[in-house]
Amino acid sequence: MSAGHGDPGLLDHLVRGSLGWLEGARESFRLPPDVTTDADPNLTLKPLGELAELTQLIGVLHPRDEIRLTARGLFGFAWNETRDGELFTELIRGEPFATYPVELYGTFAQAGLRHAEVDDLLRTTTRLRGWRVAREDHTRTLGVLNAERRIGLRQHADFATVLELTGLGRLPEPWALDRKAVYGVTHDVFHLTDWGRNRRRMSPELAGYLRLWLPAWLENWLEEQLWDLVGELLAVTACLPKAPYDPVAWQRLADMQAADGSVPETGTAPASGDPGEAFTACYHSTLVTAFAATLARIAADEAGTGPTGGNPALVGGRTPGESERAP
Repeated sequence: MSAGHGDPGLLDHLVRGSLGWLEGARESFRLPPDVTTDADPNLTLKPLGELAELTQLIGVLHPRDEIRLTARGLFGFAWNETRDGELFTELIRGEPFATYPVELYGTFAQAGLRHAEVDDLLRTTTRLRGWRVAREDHTRTLGVLNAERRIGLRQHADFATVLELTGLGRLPEPWALDRKAVYGVTHDVFHLTDWGRNRRRMSPELAGYLRLWLPAWLENWLEEQLWDLVGELLAVTACLPKAPYDPVAWQRLADMQAADGSVPETGTAPASGDPGEAFTACYHSTLVTAFAATLARIAADEAGTGPTGGNPALVGGRTPGESERAP
């Protein structure tokens, strides 16, 4: 990896292509009428939530006006699908201890999109004894704590204490991490840094561990052709202070982007021509590609290799108004 350098042209091309495909796939992100009852949230709310999380960031932080505009359109679409937040009242009443409505609502609340009744419900449900129980998935708990912070709720646990229990916090032997464990580490980083908005939350110890082992992990998953995880690892790399840039990995990922802008999750894109199959096989990896390339683009600007010479949306690696203290 080369420190502090990037290829803004390549990175912008990746983001434009990815957002173009996602724009064309809007219909596949729409929520079904039964989303609060019989529908599997992993196939309905999860894709919409991921679309909202990542396009909100791109729509605020990417240095290119036209890219921000496209991302904001997708984010607005996601909010409209929640019926301007009304959906969350149904989800919370139906499952008061469920975390996914809080995590998804937190994405919109951070952008200033609120629903008064949802805010009232959350002030009640997140103070219930059932909400404070320890959760086995510590990475997921970090996501919940981050959502509580975004919404302005009292955090139900200490962020730093939970972080120590995660895969990243334990600084595991790098050769022992399987695919699931590496995905967990990437999300520990995303929740810690608020998806790259505040890299100062990462301690020198964690940053040093990641800087040392990310190249080996990238090489492994490039060989496996798991492009979704490659994208997440490149996003993690861009979350590091003075983020390094791996031109080989970025070019390999760019080579896998199809002419329509999609990026397959693994291997090559399905050849069946079925839109539903193509969406399932590509939506997450395409979103991750746009997200990772945006963070790398910001890092390139901060290093002085981009045309703007620094992203005005970030202040010292954090968004304006954010505290430098750990969450």
